[in-house]
Amino acid sequence: MPLGSNRPQIVLLGVNHKTAPVEVREHLALRENNPPALRLFAGLPLCEEVVFLSTCNRVEVLVSTNHLNGVKRSIKELWLKRGGVDPDTLQRSLYEYEGTEAIKHLFRVASSLDSMVVGEPQILGQLKDAYSRALKEKTAGLVLNRLLRKAFSVAKRVRTETRIASQAVSISYAAVELAKKIFGDLKGKSAMLIGAGEMAELAAQHLITNGVNKLVVANRTLSRAVKLARSLGGTAISLEEMEDALVDADIVISSTGAPGIILKKDQVKRIMRPRHHRLLFFIDIAVPRDIDPGVHDLDNVYLYDIDDLKGIIEFNKAERKKEAIKADRMVEAEVIKFVGWMETLSVVPVIQFLQKKAEAIRQKELSRSHRAIESLSDEQQKALDVLTRSMMQKILHDPIICLKREVQDKDGEVILDATRRLFGMNGFDDKT
Repeated sequence: MPLGSNRPQIVLLGVNHKTAPVEVREHLALRENNPPALRLFAGLPLCEEVVFLSTCNRVEVLVSTNHLNGVKRSIKELWLKRGGVDPDTLQRSLYEYEGTEAIKHLFRVASSLDSMVVGEPQILGQLKDAYSRALKEKTAGLVLNRLLRKAFSVAKRVRTETRIASQAVSISYAAVELAKKIFGDLKGKSAMLIGAGEMAELAAQHLITNGVNKLVVANRTLSRAVKLARSLGGTAISLEEMEDALVDADIVISSTGAPGIILKKDQVKRIMRPRHHRLLFFIDIAVPRDIDPGVHDLDNVYLYDIDDLKGIIEFNKAERKKEAIKADRMVEAEVIKFVGWMETLSVVPVIQFLQKKAEAIRQKELSRSHRAIESLSDEQQKALDVLTRSMMQKILHDPIICLKREVQDKDGEVILDATRRLFGMNGFDDKT
């Protein structure tokens, strides 16, 4: 459904992880510029309202304007001038959405349907931050305020009415979700990380988020273990101390770069007695594996490796795709509602004009009869004022209802033009 030419247009230009490499996205983010990017775009003469979104995976400019082609041209020129990219690269990387498509894209972004990992929660927070900056700089007005608030409510609906974010789709996250299934609740549990790399750090962050209150980091290079443990509020040990530390652990996540097994079945068997055979959960995400597969045969010991997690992740990705189809249907419905609101914007000034003109006529006719009115009592004058005001409202009622209803129809512009002619609105500009 195209938005009419006499009402504000929503335009979105941008690049993301699918259309441009990181070096292009970095240039277009304009982070090194002074003034900041938002002010640069807001300073363009044709941008009535602007919100600027910049994340590691996307850079987008959202604009409300009455000058569609001019504003697109000015945004591209600003990026070419300030971003230091050549015209061919920009044209090849850039996507441009107008009207309904721009609204739909924004709702999909907010709902994490356009993310590298569908269902991830970070983008909604980043979009809210971008909107907050626009509010602070006063670059968002009637249209974008309403649009962004609607985008947030759409995202909330998608997350609460679908299971798009309930399935683990990263190795580290899946590992922790698996631990939650084994223990039910991780609050108060103790965890050990064997290895101090990126995967271990991500897993540790998920563990802490889910309530693990004691964290031990074991690593061949003790200094790296100390650095990671300090950042996470845990303690560091060497690999030689690992066996003793296992006595107190509930969850063990191993991700070293060792060339072979570093934890054998006999070692785990030895520590089960001092543990009083308390449940012990191993997740081995190292390649090659760190933990002897025979560990899984011990009573009260669970062992999962990276292949187990990958199977879970692939299944979860398929489930997310199914949920994304439901989410897209929700987005489509909300886009239609918002476009309906946009369609009414052009009729509001016309209705206001009608009401002002009717009131002016009423006041003029009353003033002509002021001598006769002055002879009336105060109560009679008030009754006359109510009577004439009511007459004007009743006369305008049907035309106003018709305008509100028909403006979204394909003949809406024809009806608006006919109204202007019928009520003598020559030269009336509904953009003001």
